[in-house]
Amino acid sequence: VQLQASGGGVVQAGGSLRLSCAPSGRTVDYYNLGWFRQTPGKGREFVSAISWSGGSTYYANSVKGRFTISQDNTKNLLHLQMNSLKPEDTAVYYCAAGSRRADGSTLGSYDFWGQGTLVTVSS
Repeated sequence: VQLQASGGGVVQAGGSLRLSCAPSGRTVDYYNLGWFRQTPGKGREFVSAISWSGGSTYYANSVKGRFTISQDNTKNLLHLQMNSLKPEDTAVYYCAAGSRRADGSTLGSYDFWGQGTLVTVSS
């Protein structure tokens, strides 16, 4: 299984970016689809997840109200719309897919990971 993430870039604080992820296979085949991020020297942290074909969505407190996760089952794409970006959102963002019924906010719930896309928010 491969996941291809795209959409990262450089944006000023307050701006927006939309990340996309294309997992191989159908998005409806995965129980959890999620986004995590990582900065140098820190572990990978949960950002957002969508479960059960879009029936439930979850967000880290730090992004709640600013980020929106969605999945397009017709195009088999996962998206993360990021608004009101802050310099502390700067990180490499990874998409992930999990087949098991599990907590979408934990790393161990995911079996497959994309290569990451860099988001840089300048102040």
